[in-house]
Amino acid sequence: MNTQRFLAPTLRSATAATLAASGYIHAQLYIDGYRFIHIIGPLFLLQASASFALAALLLIGTSPLLLRTAAAGVALGALGGFTASRTVGVFGFTEHGLQPEPQAVLSLLAETGTLLLLAIWQVTVPRQHRAARPPVRTPNWATTRTPPN
Repeated sequence: MNTQRFLAPTLRSATAATLAASGYIHAQLYIDGYRFIHIIGPLFLLQASASFALAALLLIGTSPLLLRTAAAGVALGALGGFTASRTVGVFGFTEHGLQPEPQAVLSLLAETGTLLLLAIWQVTVPRQHRAARPPVRTPNWATTRTPPN
């Protein structure tokens, strides 16, 4: 059984799952009360929407580098917002520790998992595609009988 054949679809599905989990957590927090926080509420909704959209795009088919980069950007943005809200604050909003429970920990795990899966994908899958491509041969028109049209 060739495990290389299943690596890209597995990584794509797992990355979509972690993105969707992060989106669900942020949507749940938005509904549970973050929607009333000025600026922060819409940012939670934006993060949830972007996570769900990217997860759906990943599941549709092969993912170009731009889509994987966008997924990494969403995960990094969520982690950056999490860190900033616990240190310097974001638009006057601060939180402490791993509150709200358990969403903070689950969100950290989902976003870190997304980044880890994307890193593994970036390192392993491009090598597989390069090895699987046949060499490109250009025709030598000097040795053929008929000229090109």
